[in-house]
Amino acid sequence: MKTLTSCTALLTGLAFASPTIAQDNQAAAEDATFEEIVVTAQKREQTLTEVPIAVSVLGAERIERSFSPNIESLQTLVPSVSFRKGTTSANSAITIRGIGTISFSGAAEPSVSTVVDGVVLGRSGQAFTDLYDIERLEVLRGPQGTLFGKNASAGVLNITTSRPSEEFEGYFDATYASGNEWRLRGKVSGALSDNVNASLVGMVSEYAGNITNVFNNEKVNGYSKYGLRGMVEFTPSDTLSMLAIVEYNKSNDDCCADLEVLPSGRNPASPAAPDSDGIVNGRTDLDLGQRRVDHDFETRMLDETIGASLEINKDLGDFTLTSISAFRKWENTEFREGDFTSIGGTSTTPVFAVPFQLHDDGTRTWDQTSQEIRLTSPDGERLFYQVGFYYFDLHQEADFTREASCQNNGGQNQAILDANPGLTCGANDIVSATGFSSVDIQNWALFGQAEYEITEDGLTAIFGLRYTDDSVDFRHRRVSNDSFGRQGVGVRPALPNGQFSEASGGFATDFEGSSDNTDLSFKAGFRYDLQEYGSVYATYSQGYKGPAFNVFYNMGTNDTLPIDPETSDAYEIGYKYASSDIMFSVAAYKANIDGFQANNFDNSTGVTITRLTNAGKVSTKGVEVDLQWNATANLAFTVAAAWNDAQIEEFNCPLDPLSGQPPAGCTSRSGLDLLFSPDFNYTVGANYSAPVGESDLVVFDVSWAHVDEQNSLLPSTSGAFSPVSRLPGYDMLNVSISYELNDGQYRLTGFVKNLLDESFVTTYSGDNFRYQIPRDADRYFGVNLRAAFN
Repeated sequence: MKTLTSCTALLTGLAFASPTIAQDNQAAAEDATFEEIVVTAQKREQTLTEVPIAVSVLGAERIERSFSPNIESLQTLVPSVSFRKGTTSANSAITIRGIGTISFSGAAEPSVSTVVDGVVLGRSGQAFTDLYDIERLEVLRGPQGTLFGKNASAGVLNITTSRPSEEFEGYFDATYASGNEWRLRGKVSGALSDNVNASLVGMVSEYAGNITNVFNNEKVNGYSKYGLRGMVEFTPSDTLSMLAIVEYNKSNDDCCADLEVLPSGRNPASPAAPDSDGIVNGRTDLDLGQRRVDHDFETRMLDETIGASLEINKDLGDFTLTSISAFRKWENTEFREGDFTSIGGTSTTPVFAVPFQLHDDGTRTWDQTSQEIRLTSPDGERLFYQVGFYYFDLHQEADFTREASCQNNGGQNQAILDANPGLTCGANDIVSATGFSSVDIQNWALFGQAEYEITEDGLTAIFGLRYTDDSVDFRHRRVSNDSFGRQGVGVRPALPNGQFSEASGGFATDFEGSSDNTDLSFKAGFRYDLQEYGSVYATYSQGYKGPAFNVFYNMGTNDTLPIDPETSDAYEIGYKYASSDIMFSVAAYKANIDGFQANNFDNSTGVTITRLTNAGKVSTKGVEVDLQWNATANLAFTVAAAWNDAQIEEFNCPLDPLSGQPPAGCTSRSGLDLLFSPDFNYTVGANYSAPVGESDLVVFDVSWAHVDEQNSLLPSTSGAFSPVSRLPGYDMLNVSISYELNDGQYRLTGFVKNLLDESFVTTYSGDNFRYQIPRDADRYFGVNLRAAFN
């Protein structure tokens, strides 16, 4: 049975050659050779050297030993990946090689596709829960549309969870770390009958947080999560197998509080005021020791996800027909402190002479269904190919309410005040509006990729083709909850789009729009097998991401303009080598992206603002290196590095709607960096295994990661970067020591994260002072106990 579900657990190009649970530790320590590295980056089992793309693979052992519970913390293990943390998982994003979509819009798709067990997630944020019972995580760089049914213009994050076993087995895993952080995981797996295997895995975790709210003296920036995943694998014959997966995850996180790391001036007497001189000589004096906020409204995120999928593999002679049917429902609720003080909205004085109030809450739900059908030709022939059909349907509903201080500093509400004697508009006059929106995204595609062995000495041609049909529709209504229709801080008036609505009982705006597009993209290349000297490859591939709209709470008439698709042309050459004690790969790449979907400046209404649009042309180029070396039977080293230059080639200037001319001083911004695109990231690690007696083992693990400085905003129209957008680089040293007993049946580990206690920020959130400081920005200690049974 040639199915992907039978893939073996693997060591990886970024993993150490340390033994796994239930393995003969003594024998492992005496053998310095690598296990065969099997990946499914091309939807079939191949060794890493056979795959003609740049791919980083993290196996279960490496993920567990890094004590990285979520995708965000994995960016220090894969240098080409960056992570933008939002105030909610729905607004967080992944970039690969400096390319990704950073947007609040519910009608824009990510450039990096996230795939879990063969199912494409409509929003990457669905995967930002705890990583538990993962068999491997693959990061595929560059366009991948000829093999992955959904848009994957910048790359794919491909997650595979562990499959049920034939023999009865399981484990219990408990972790406790300083700051009262704990995590429990457990699994049972085995045969229910001769042809049915099943597994059930669960996790629960909790953390109080690393930030103190001085308003109520409580910790924030923590989480409370739990999840369950059940699998049943049914193999009624040698030619048919079925895998059913049901998953449920729920979280309640008081995350992600924005800290005042630069002085805001809003409440300088607060105990949470930063120790900072602000911006000095064009450089920010960030208070990286800041661990306090002063908020009277708690930022909190509630997530609930349920998913189910059915994978069927049927042998048709020497061919294999694969079907993956899936459904997922995701609900994300956000409560957000938007004035970032505890004194906003308490004065009768008009804003902005006194602090204002701004509080948000909203819920978004996504319902997605998908169907993939794929035919795979027999392996071992000169011509190998896969062809498939993919269908995807996503429906999103959202409501978002903002309650904020009335605003009249520019006379915005003066006509209303004049018409209503006695009506006031002070900071303590709270007005609100609610936005309701729905988005429908449909995608279907025909895709295929073939490899033909041109010569028997190892020259193989690669060709892929993809036809895509995309459509996106949206509806949006924003209703004023104020009986007079007053506007407030961040609460726009309904006019000029709408007047008083009898149906809604208030002032409302109504927008709707639709867009569709088709695309034909292809991939071509060559691979040459150098036998014992490795392999080389060269590819050209086209990437595509569908049309979009800028749908969000405060959208206006200009946001109804459709955003065209984003396309890319990517070139890559690489070399891979593997021997008994060394694995090495290097890739050089260049990609040109046209119609880059990003928040650029727009002047279509006569007022220059930033909005999601086709910003222009960008490019990315660089070199990536992965090395693993088993120096001795007990000592292994790893190195992974990425040199990346992601830059603007030409950005569009906003045109005045009357004169048709750009503003004075506007430039193309050519040569300037893209956001979240560090120039040089690397990670270095060492692992030493020392046998103790016949069945025990001591494992020492150390890793050093460097993340270069980067910008979190695009440059202004004049080509200047705001000093606040710069995120300083940082280094992180992690160490652990494990004692494994009885051939790995029991394992006790002590670990230290960020041993040198180097603080850093990961995201600039806005207002010239707000940043986020993660858990890993502090040194902390932990202990882990794992027990296996069979």
